[in-house]
Amino acid sequence: MSIFTGAGVAIVTPMKENGEVNFEKLGELLEEQIAGHTDAIIICGTTGESSTLTHEEHLEAIKYTVEKVNKRIPVIAGTGSNCTETAIHLSKEAERYGADGLLLVSPYYNKATQKGLIAHYTAIAESVKLPIILYNIASRTGVNIQPETIAYLVNHVENIVGVKEASGNISQVAEIAALTDGKCDIYSGNDDQIVPILSLGGKGVISVLSNVAPQYTHDIVAKYMEGNVKESCQMQLKALPLIHGLFCEVNPIPVKTASPIASIPISMIVCPPSFQPGGRCLIYSSSLIPSPTNRAVRNTNTTAWIPPSNRSK
Repeated sequence: MSIFTGAGVAIVTPMKENGEVNFEKLGELLEEQIAGHTDAIIICGTTGESSTLTHEEHLEAIKYTVEKVNKRIPVIAGTGSNCTETAIHLSKEAERYGADGLLLVSPYYNKATQKGLIAHYTAIAESVKLPIILYNIASRTGVNIQPETIAYLVNHVENIVGVKEASGNISQVAEIAALTDGKCDIYSGNDDQIVPILSLGGKGVISVLSNVAPQYTHDIVAKYMEGNVKESCQMQLKALPLIHGLFCEVNPIPVKTASPIASIPISMIVCPPSFQPGGRCLIYSSSLIPSPTNRAVRNTNTTAWIPPSNRSK
């Protein structure tokens, strides 16, 4: 059984001005996501800046999220690391807190061989009972989890059940689907490839877009699953300008800037060049983001920057 079907949000980790995790704002974000029919919360993934959180912050964010969500929707904890022992420790703690699943990024920087990846993932999986989604994002980690490796792990390790595929290579996704014959739950790791991956039997998306448009992203998947492929495709295409805006600079800088404009104030760890004093950039306006209720409205239909090369004169 899949951990979830639909659109899971790769939720940002809000920070205070002093750099500490802002749990009050995280709680507000979680409530907004659930109200927007997000199908799962993915805490401490790439968008959640897991690689720069301390281990204490990382685990506290997972524990807080599990308790706050309280089984209303699945919580998937990002517990991957380039150190196998660290990943095992984080995974065991997430299981103890009550997470519903784990997301394990491939070990970054080390550039493990495919055999090394199998050994790494097998060791982590054997340390817990939770279902595991592999996370393939070579652009971040420097190593691609080959389709044959994913197939081996799904077929030989009982609790490895899926993959977040962010390679951007649709041919690779098709190969994974062909080699695993329905045994691997495939989730798009790229918001601009939700429908293409659904067409290959995918279960949904682990989404950055959901941070600012949870209902809309949920609906892209839901309409496809209901058989309304044409409308789902139209929604995917309509969202492309916003998706591109959310990646106009390194993730999560744009989405952490977009989120407070759209709804809840969240300070950034790093202020992008276009938002430095005196260097403000044009804002891309989108109708996909609903105006928040019961709070002051502050340019709530704005979402992300237009890169200088795409600005209209």
